[in-house]
Amino acid sequence: MPVTNTEIAGELEKLADLLEIEGANTFRVRAYRQAARVVGSLGRNVAEMVAAGETLEGRPGIGADLAGKIATIARGEKLPLLAQLTAKNPPGITALLDLPGLGPKRVHALRDSLGIDSAEKLKTALEAGKLSSVPGFASGIIGKLKEVLAQGAGAKPRMKLAAADEIVEPLLAALRKTQAVAQAEVAGSCRRRRETVGDLDIVASAADPAPIMAAFTRYEDVKEILGQGNTRASVVLRSNLQVDLRVVGEESYGAALLYFTGSKSHNIELRNIAIDRGWKLNEYGLFRGTKRIAGKTEAEIYQKLGLPLIPPELREAEGEIEAARAHRLPHLVTVADMRGDLHSHTNETDGSAPLATMAEAAKSRGYAYLAVTDHSRRMTMAHGLDPKRLGRQIDAIARLNRGFNNFTLLAGIEVDILEDGALDLPDDILRRLDIVVGSIHTRFELSEQKQTERLLRAMDNPLLNIIGHPTGRLINERAPYAVDMERVIRGAKERGCHLEVNAQPERLDLDEHHCRFAKEIGLKLAISTDAHDPAHFAFMRYGIDQARRGWIEAADVINTRSLPELRKLLKRS
Repeated sequence: MPVTNTEIAGELEKLADLLEIEGANTFRVRAYRQAARVVGSLGRNVAEMVAAGETLEGRPGIGADLAGKIATIARGEKLPLLAQLTAKNPPGITALLDLPGLGPKRVHALRDSLGIDSAEKLKTALEAGKLSSVPGFASGIIGKLKEVLAQGAGAKPRMKLAAADEIVEPLLAALRKTQAVAQAEVAGSCRRRRETVGDLDIVASAADPAPIMAAFTRYEDVKEILGQGNTRASVVLRSNLQVDLRVVGEESYGAALLYFTGSKSHNIELRNIAIDRGWKLNEYGLFRGTKRIAGKTEAEIYQKLGLPLIPPELREAEGEIEAARAHRLPHLVTVADMRGDLHSHTNETDGSAPLATMAEAAKSRGYAYLAVTDHSRRMTMAHGLDPKRLGRQIDAIARLNRGFNNFTLLAGIEVDILEDGALDLPDDILRRLDIVVGSIHTRFELSEQKQTERLLRAMDNPLLNIIGHPTGRLINERAPYAVDMERVIRGAKERGCHLEVNAQPERLDLDEHHCRFAKEIGLKLAISTDAHDPAHFAFMRYGIDQARRGWIEAADVINTRSLPELRKLLKRS
């Protein structure tokens, strides 16, 4: 089985962490992190690219040396430098970098002074009062560390949804090829499309479970078998992700899939409905006494309980049962509803491909339009556009559009929102654009009040159409900046601006709760991929997942509209 992009990115991140702890050059560390992001967000399998003779050299931040190292990892080989640093530093030490106040120097000091190389050892040392003897550890830092460790910080982070998909999809394909397997599907939080996954649950149906159990435990990616019985097994994969398999008869498949999909709270509500009718609902079916009255499909169980089938994304016990009873379940947005993408980058800034290539990739997905929104000049690391270069790009887009049929490139910009809420480019160049996306890329540390006012002042400019990745978070890497999102969402609605659901797997920003609040007050959203490569357009599915969890329908999304309708929605009075 090819090495996955997630594994390659993980090795690069590990190398960056260890180099940082060793006090390596900042630019060197940053280069490995940038390479990890490129690999992790690539829509193609890097190992397959390398096997075909392709290279990542020339992509943003990746030169010949780094491309060679990526190829080494992709071939399943170990980097000598990583092996050397790993031998010197136990696995748990890199997790310490995620704790507040623990930069590389302090982690280095903890290791050298007290032998602390894991969150568990740190917690023990804190309880014993040992940190006060280590230079650089004042009472404030010690108090904060005690607080966050008590709240569970330092535990193994959940895997991003896209990374879990990369692992489970080939596993499911292998299981479905097994003799006598009728059905097999992922359940749990992955099926509910939560943004992160703790482990994976797979439910399968088969008359004879033995062949699928053998295929599962012998799967080439299995690192360790934790347990195996006649109808259930648990393994750990090469990625350290735990996967549990449950095999049932076809008559119980729907009940098992419903039960293991969850959420627990949703299942409790369904069981209570069954109990009120004198029935019993469990993973084997819906029973009246000892007679199974439903269980083959989820739909028939919901129907017997007097409900329509509730989509997995909504099964969180957040009003979906009541909505189903009242026939008010939303008709959730789908990938097929999308008419275009409103946030993308080219190689004019930090993208990998030119205008024409990005346009052709969007056209091939059946889109009617694509907004090209390269970075503005403040993003110097991304070679952001100044007014002169942006003007040239606007002209280039106009020339390309003359050759298109039933497709339009929209001239746009992802303009930086400065600390005072001003936009990074003057109004006279912004007026020439079809669309302006405004984003925060700096000064994440501002107070909630200042950050909120910053966004509201930016939206006061009538040339701004969309706020990109509105909370600035990177899942498992960077928390959202402090901001009153209720005020921002209300402020966008009042001003005729829109907010983005950024589909990049490491962002998924807005989250589902903000999506739902936006829907409740009537604010329409944009679901966009922030594509930096043609393959990134495939990430639209993750933005759709996030929006569906927020109860979003096609009518709530501006880029489900035709181009004339979109232009009307973008026009601010």
